[in-house]
Amino acid sequence: MNISETGIAAPSIGSEPDGRSSRWQSHREERRRELIKQARRAVHVLGSDASMEEIAAAAGTSKSVFYRYFGDKAGLQQAVGEVVLSQMQRRIQEAAQNALTPREGLLAMVSAYLQMADTSPNVYTFVTRSTSGESGDSPNSGALGHFFDAIADMIATPMRSHLGDGKEAVIGYWPKAAIGLVRNAGEQWLSTPDSPAKPGQEAMALQITAWLCVGIAPELSPAPRT
Repeated sequence: MNISETGIAAPSIGSEPDGRSSRWQSHREERRRELIKQARRAVHVLGSDASMEEIAAAAGTSKSVFYRYFGDKAGLQQAVGEVVLSQMQRRIQEAAQNALTPREGLLAMVSAYLQMADTSPNVYTFVTRSTSGESGDSPNSGALGHFFDAIADMIATPMRSHLGDGKEAVIGYWPKAAIGLVRNAGEQWLSTPDSPAKPGQEAMALQITAWLCVGIAPELSPAPRT
């Protein structure tokens, strides 16, 4: 018999399967999901700079348990990020399904993105930035790339249907550029302290959608002379 890291006996190699291994694996997966949920709650309350020790204390366990399941803080960020980004992607996709025009679809997606991120800015920041909090790739850079690629495809699909053939230059490049604008404007909005000058969530979604569809040409028009 082999002894696992928790002290529970594991079947020796070559022994007859008796279901204990699959039950242990199921238990580990369930425990991991619960730790991710608890970590998400802790970060929501404590902030995106919360340490592994603080997260573990809030979860009512030791940081060694989190290290055992996730390796380090970057591993925990990645695990939480996979859950959060998957939920955001589903929500954005659902929001765009009933749109009648590409612009309505953009507004629905931008609104859903801002709403999900604003639900917990601490969690959003936790899963989208580097471990040190400085510039550089985050532990979820790959997952983020897939997430924004999926959103770009959601944008491109109605555009392709609306614009028809011969617009591949627009369809191929514009959705990715749009994602950059939405993400950067959205993250700046999230990090801006509340004040009378800060737009509300709905107003920000409308403004970002207007920038995407019309640009800032209206603001660049010269003021009428008196």
